[in-house]
Amino acid sequence: MAAELDAAAGALLTVWDGARERTANRISTAQLRAVMLVERHDGINLRRLAAGLDMLLSSASRLCDRLVAAGMLEREPGRADRREISLHLTAEACRLLAELRDDRRQHLAAILADMTPEAREALLRGLRAFDEAARARVVRPVSPLVPQPEEPRAEQPEGREAVEAAPRGWAAGEASVFRTA
Repeated sequence: MAAELDAAAGALLTVWDGARERTANRISTAQLRAVMLVERHDGINLRRLAAGLDMLLSSASRLCDRLVAAGMLEREPGRADRREISLHLTAEACRLLAELRDDRRQHLAAILADMTPEAREALLRGLRAFDEAARARVVRPVSPLVPQPEEPRAEQPEGREAVEAAPRGWAAGEASVFRTA
């Protein structure tokens, strides 16, 4: 079943990648991930951003420098601690994400139009069940720097199995399958 799903998901990933190439080609994939994380957590500080992107603080700082220079992010001194910087999206970044979503949805709608209503409904039910199962498998990080969702979670495996069950590449502190723009 996993092999069939992997093969079938190729078309969906092609739509995602195509939308990214057509609309978000002004910034790198890592920069796009950062912009999406700032969108979900407006005012996030640099440490939380680095943890959420699973990168070194210095790398996240350089990434933010490039995003500020590209007109995608704004830095603002923190309200409680002026040494801490909060990150916010610019209007340009919001336009970029809206364009990306619109492009992706248009292409998905065209493909879905070629499916029967029953097949569309089955696809949606299956993806929702997959999303729920994937979220239940995520091992939450213990760092206080990473925002923790307040939702209940299913029992987790312990020890080495917990580490192996945790998908790599998903943003720390985020649900395993998060909305990508």
